[in-house]
Amino acid sequence: MGWLYPVLALVALQRLVELWVARRNTERLRAAGAVEHGAAHYPLFVLLHAAWLVALALFVSADQAPNISLLIVFALLQVGRIWVIAALGRFWSTRILTIANAPLVRRGPYRLTRHPNYLIVIAEIAVLPLAFDAWAVAGVFSVLNLVLVGWRIRIEDACLDERRTLSIDPEAT
Repeated sequence: MGWLYPVLALVALQRLVELWVARRNTERLRAAGAVEHGAAHYPLFVLLHAAWLVALALFVSADQAPNISLLIVFALLQVGRIWVIAALGRFWSTRILTIANAPLVRRGPYRLTRHPNYLIVIAEIAVLPLAFDAWAVAGVFSVLNLVLVGWRIRIEDACLDERRTLSIDPEAT
């Protein structure tokens, strides 16, 4: 047996754990008065990510040898994902949730860029298929993901702009 199915199983397991953490954080944030924005596009992200994994399982031969260097890059992207989740802590969710007048987190990767998680996801969507020489999967899903991420960033920036001027103690959150 090759590397493909074990790698896909690990990625799927990671995503399921993330969804569990996100659901728990979402419930806490809603209980604290958070409001969701852009809920209409959320199912499209779930569908895209599930279809991405299914496409890899369907269109890549199980015995396809991976490019180990690209698998290492993918693993490093997972370290970046954990950094993002840790930086946001209880505020991390897979949904766009805002609490009025709450200052934005500006620690960890958020000191460097506004949307580090989206940058990581953009890279992941391309790198994992490329690690298994699945150029078409990488191309199709990268384009679809860019469309959705662009839509999401517009929604997120619009609802967060009013809060960008609030000061925050990076250690306080």
